[in-house]
Amino acid sequence: MEPETTYYSTNLKAPAVTFREAILKGLAPDGGLYMPMRLPHFNARELERISGLSYPLLASEIIGRILGKEIDRNDLENICSEIYTFPIPVESISESKYLMRLDQGPTASFKDFAALLMGRLMQYFLSLDERHITILTATSGDTGSAVANAFHGLENLRVVILFPYGEVTNLQRKQMTTFNDNIVAAEVNGKFDDCQRLVKTAFMDPELSGKNLSSANSINIGRLLPQSVYYFRAWAAVSGKPGDQITFSVPCGNFGNLAGALSAREMGLPVKRFVAATNANDEVPRFLKTGVYTPVSPSRNCISSAMNVGHPSNLSRIISLYEGRMDEKGTVLKPPDIRRMKQDLFAASISDAVTRDTIRSFYTQYGKILEPHGAVAWAGLHEYIGLYPEAQGDSFVCLETAHPAKFSEEIKGILDIEPELPDSLRTIESHSEEYISLENNYDQFKKLIIKNY
Repeated sequence: MEPETTYYSTNLKAPAVTFREAILKGLAPDGGLYMPMRLPHFNARELERISGLSYPLLASEIIGRILGKEIDRNDLENICSEIYTFPIPVESISESKYLMRLDQGPTASFKDFAALLMGRLMQYFLSLDERHITILTATSGDTGSAVANAFHGLENLRVVILFPYGEVTNLQRKQMTTFNDNIVAAEVNGKFDDCQRLVKTAFMDPELSGKNLSSANSINIGRLLPQSVYYFRAWAAVSGKPGDQITFSVPCGNFGNLAGALSAREMGLPVKRFVAATNANDEVPRFLKTGVYTPVSPSRNCISSAMNVGHPSNLSRIISLYEGRMDEKGTVLKPPDIRRMKQDLFAASISDAVTRDTIRSFYTQYGKILEPHGAVAWAGLHEYIGLYPEAQGDSFVCLETAHPAKFSEEIKGILDIEPELPDSLRTIESHSEEYISLENNYDQFKKLIIKNY
């Protein structure tokens, strides 16, 4: 049994807490993000053993080792078996390149993996104390739909989702606005970063301290750690041999997906390098190139909408892994080890034009449809291989993070093909919507919270 761990704030001004406290708090009281003091490590023999497990058992093994005695292992296995009922295809595209499809869940997005487990873990801990909390979450697209689906009907949780006006697809919006029980969706006249700022301000507002607020996007450690599991799944599908390393190409917006990937490597997953692929919001590629961090403000609206983030919250977590410190505003208080970051990470910024060309060329060459986020990752991977031709013989896994049907208008414009809707999305068009419109104004948002919660 792994020894119990505690969780520290990236701002280093708050007391360490248990996982249970971290997931229910969401944001640390000093404005920082929670990170584990240590993670369990899987040795070569353990890696070989878990590589043959089904996904529910793999998830319960990894998350169980992280949480230790904080949750009954049988309860965790039951939860994972109940929520992870969909496939996770790892498709061979060429001799050494694979595509991991994370779009087969109930909202056809990779966010399902973490949101489903996080909602159930929150409900598990809250029910032990007969407590209730209110979740505030900002979304640039798929987080909101995944959270609405995962938290819908959970008795101890109420949810408010903020999304930016005009920057989510009609399908993404309907996945957030068609619930009428414990879910409230609000469209904000602003950008994703504005939505995120409203949420963070509410968490730090002493007048709302009695409202039992928490978060469900990737600022919450409960959203981050479950994302480490599918990297183990990809490695097992491609190789499963502890001596074989893989390079992953990860589409990055708020950088929670990459932070989860780095956590997997910390736990012993054999990884050679990560390609951090962004759209035109290129603050992180510029940071790795120059060592100077400057947010993109306002964020740039790209067709890979879930990645339209000008200041990713999870960058502070990544910087902390490399012995640096960044506050919630993006100020680098202690520089990280940039040299080591560059060894581990290759960052690429992909334009909309290249994204569209990639969707077109991928379909022509392989007969498969990439959605915009997966196309950004595929283009970033090829930029990496172009600059490092010696990597040609390596094994590569590229992440496809949403179903092409969620971007049907864009896909039809590029390929003149209407992507087939998965079963999970077929009925959404007929559902009636209900949502609130808000100005980009904290006082208005605060009144909404006070009035309803």
